[in-house]
Formats: sequence, C-alpha cells, structure tokens
Amino acid sequence: MSKKIESIDRRDFVKKSGLGILGAALAPSLLARLKAGERLRTAHIGLGGMGMADLDAISSHASVDVTALCDVDSVNLAKAKALHPNAKVYADYRELLKEMGDQIDAVVVSTPDHTHAPASIMAMEMNKPVYCQKPLTHHVSEAREMSQLAAKKNLVTQMGIQVHSFYDYKLATLLIQSGIIGKVHTVRAWSPKDWGYDGPEPAGSDPVPATLDWNLWQGTAPERPYKEGFYHPGNWRKVMDYGCGTLGDMGVHIFDTPYNALELDVPRTIINECREPTGFGFPANNVVTYEFPGTKHTAESLKWVWYDGIGAPEAHEDLMLPNGDKLPDQGAMFMGEKGRLLLPHFQQLPRKIVDGKYVEMDIESFNLGKPVKDYAAESNKHYHQFVDACLGKGETTAPFSYASRLTKTILLGVIAGRFPNETLHWDSKKAKFAEKKSNKFLKGKYRKF
Repeated sequence: MSKKIESIDRRDFVKKSGLGILGAALAPSLLARLKAGERLRTAHIGLGGMGMADLDAISSHASVDVTALCDVDSVNLAKAKALHPNAKVYADYRELLKEMGDQIDAVVVSTPDHTHAPASIMAMEMNKPVYCQKPLTHHVSEAREMSQLAAKKNLVTQMGIQVHSFYDYKLATLLIQSGIIGKVHTVRAWSPKDWGYDGPEPAGSDPVPATLDWNLWQGTAPERPYKEGFYHPGNWRKVMDYGCGTLGDMGVHIFDTPYNALELDVPRTIINECREPTGFGFPANNVVTYEFPGTKHTAESLKWVWYDGIGAPEAHEDLMLPNGDKLPDQGAMFMGEKGRLLLPHFQQLPRKIVDGKYVEMDIESFNLGKPVKDYAAESNKHYHQFVDACLGKGETTAPFSYASRLTKTILLGVIAGRFPNETLHWDSKKAKFAEKKSNKFLKGKYRKF
C-alpha cells in the first residue's frame, strides 16, 4: 500500500515554495512585456515522451526563446539541453520558477498527470501563461481551481489536445453544428488502448536509477517505493496515484470534438461498467456511459458511451458501417435524427451515413481549404496558437475555461470506475455527487516533498 506521510493544503504548498510574494511582485513588468509583443521566453517542465514533442513544437515558433528546462530524469534533461544549449536546467520545477521568475514569460507543463496542477498553478500564481498537457488535471477540484485562477488573472492558457486544431476535427465540429445529421441523441467513442492494470500492487522495491530523482518524480502524490517497469518512464498512466487510465489519455482527445461541437457542459449521470477496484491500477476495460442535459445541437438529453481496452468497442448496431467496412481503430460515431457521422481518430475525414449508405458531403462551403494530412504541420498549429496569444496575436481555442469542463467530465468517468455498474448522479451547482461516498475522490492531499 502507498505510504502515508505529511500532506499539505495546495495553497500552503505554493506559499512554502516561496512563490506567493514573488508572483505578485513580478506581475506588472511581465504583463507589460507580453503586451509589447516581444519574443516569448519559455520554460518547459517535463521533457520525456510528450514533453519533447511539446518542446519541439513550441520552439519551432520563430518568436520563441527556450530559456529554462526541467526534468527529474537527467537523461531527458540532457537530450533537451543538447537541442537548446543556452537554456538553464533544473530537476525541481519549484526551483526553476523561484530562480527564473523574472526571466521567463510562459510555462509549458508536460509532466505525468499528477504533476499538472501543482506545477501549472504555481506558474499561474506568478502570472505566467501556461500550456498544460491533457488531461488538464488529476483531480476534479484542481480543474476547477485552474480555470478560476486563469480567469482571475486573465491569463493565456491552452490544454495540450493538439488534434483540437486539426483539419478533420474542425470540419466535424462545423458539420455537426450545421445540422448535417440533425439533433444528436447519442455519441459512441472508442479506443483499444490499454492503460489499465488488473494485477496486484507490486511488492518490495527496486534500486532507483542513478539518473532519476524518485522523490521529485512522485512530487505531491503519495509516496511509493520505486518498482522498475511500473511507473517511470511509461506506465504511470495505469496507476491511480499518477495517471487517469485510457479514458484520461485517449478519451480527452476523442471526446473533445463531440464535447466542443455539441457545446456540452458536465453530465448529470455517469456509470462505468468495469471490474471491481483494486485501489492501485485502473481497470483494463471500461464502458462508461454519460447522460448530459440537452443543448441546441442535441435531443432533450444526450447519451455518450465510451469503450476502451483490448477489443474495444463492443459490437453495436450504431457502429455498423456500410459495405461491411471495418471501424477505424479509434474514433467516434454521432447518431442524429437525420443519420450518423463517423469521425475516425485522426487525420481521416468524417463520413456521413444514412440508411446504411455513405452520403457525399459539401465541405467546400466551410472554407477550411483542402484536407491536411501532415501531422507535424497540423500539430504545430495548436502550439503556435498559444505562443501567438501570449504575444497578443489572437486567442487560444482550448483555454482552461474549456479544458477544465472537458477534463472534469472525463474525471467523473474515472471516479465512476471505483463504483462499478453503479449510476452516480452529479450536481453541477454544488459540484458534488449525490452519492456522498464518491465525493472523497474529487480531490487529493498534496504530499510535502
């Protein structure tokens, strides 16, 4: 079991890191610099996997100077430093923010899920625009706090759901909102990825690699002994203390377009059909059903069903394709009063289906230009949008005001996995479940580290 040690309140965490007063003191000059449209000096927290992709994309903008790099793994740090030799390097993001506060303009957070909010909130308290990887947070309470803080300080923010800015996803949004299949009553979405672990919690411990600061990697999460192959570098998504399972990984991407196109808020009910919880790893297979209040693009209510794990999705008549075609490996199907719309994930055009046949669509009227299948070019759009917004040139399309609602919805489904096959009722006004036993999972205690 995880070791219980001293925990601290989030606000105390920021204060004890020595950044509370510093942030207020730096605010005026930095905001003035950004408004002046000068070059953007960025700090990058987390440089493994997606962190390197984020670094490459942000730094590809002609107006960006990579100024600071941070990672708890010295191997990752060395690789990034080789690409940006003038950047200062740190293992601890708290030290980076404390020492470099007046030398950076924006922060990119690309760490495992459990570190997203602690690092992002600390940066925002210092009035820094933040680009944060998805899902926005590890806990529902953190998502709400990040959205409120960004609004209070009027900060440029963006969640790392780069496919949000892809041609095919923008087209699908416009098609749905044009009423091409009428009002939508059901969405089914799926991914066969398996960020689940049904086995026992590992026993004992293994030597911590010399290149890894294990205490800093765990950060505010509960302390655990290091076990090779279970956490760092790649399997933390499977573990409840650190990740959010497949739903928190791929669900954010694939649910983004239905959520955006249908202008959804938070659901009324959630049920997750999965195995009994172990308290350590996420279930390997989940079927999560949400019920949402209706919007102008939906029926009186909307049902959204998510399937993940090996073999997903389950067979269903809604998912049958014309000509016996095979479903894409990942994607979403919109069911409306005038037909269906299939949206593969990703870089494949949506397809309209009526009465068991594909129907041609006029997409030229949406003025999106020709379809784009260049991943690098498409991906960079989302990152450059953030940089441009920081420099006073436009706005972001996935700010924390939007990202927090999407993330909360995803996380409610993750929590439902702790109560298999039980319908949970969400009260959006009180920001609580009707089932009191579920509410303790809405937030977590920060470990002092």
